[in-house]
Amino acid sequence: MADKYVYIRELREQARVPQNGILSQSLYDDGKTKVILFGFAPGQELSAHTAPFPAILTFLKGEAALKLGTDEQEAVEGTFVYMPPNLEHGVKAKTDVVMLLTMIKPDPRA
Repeated sequence: MADKYVYIRELREQARVPQNGILSQSLYDDGKTKVILFGFAPGQELSAHTAPFPAILTFLKGEAALKLGTDEQEAVEGTFVYMPPNLEHGVKAKTDVVMLLTMIKPDPRA
């Protein structure tokens, strides 16, 4: 039996950006890797928080302000961010934003 895969030709077209708020769509979750596509309306934010595992942010559209530990950074289309476990982070959309979040969970058997 062949492994299953997920194929989405154009993520920006898949994402829905609400007029107000944040929408998320789970694209993949096998218990080890979880991929979520976010659409942020301008001014919306995920307040600063931490996660116990590594995560990757990939910005596909728009402009956002990022909090990464004690640093403030800007994100635009094409921005890639790797975050180690327990790094405090937050995202605030300046414009319509489409962002892909990839969470990498440790193998519980390890």
